[in-house]
Amino acid sequence: MTHMSDEERRKKLRAMRDADIDYSDIAELGDDFWKQAKVIMPPEKSPISLRVDRDVLEWFKRQGRGYQSRMNAILRSYYEAHRPPDA
Repeated sequence: MTHMSDEERRKKLRAMRDADIDYSDIAELGDDFWKQAKVIMPPEKSPISLRVDRDVLEWFKRQGRGYQSRMNAILRSYYEAHRPPDA
């Protein structure tokens, strides 16, 4: 079995027409969705200096714009999985 690389997957998705996207598994929003929606602002970020392995940093950078936000999202996911319940 062959697997597509992330770049191959992105190229395939970019080539798709909007009309070819299957939305059938997404529930429709009710009329009062926006009336009940709440804006949740992300926590304020703090600039830091962080030392990471060069190959790890280069891998994230190759993913394109937003690599620092992706690194933060991965750290947040780990934090959420390991934080005490009352934190």
